[in-house]
Amino acid sequence: MQTIGAAKFKEQCLALLDRLGPDGLVVTKHGRPVARVLPFERRFEPLIGSLRDKIEVRGDIVSTGVRWEAGDDADAEP
Repeated sequence: MQTIGAAKFKEQCLALLDRLGPDGLVVTKHGRPVARVLPFERRFEPLIGSLRDKIEVRGDIVSTGVRWEAGDDADAEP
């Protein structure tokens, strides 16, 4: 776990939070620990399937609705 002084933490707070490791860091004042900063645990499992039965598909979701020919244009005149 990383240890950092309160003054340095104050100066670099946002940068430290951006690269906060899983163990977090300890903030000290005069060499004594005063706070521990830990990353917030994110859980995405409840999101999986959470919209089931709440979304209705209407029509073809694969097609753009525009017809086009993908033929060979080698015989076409410029």
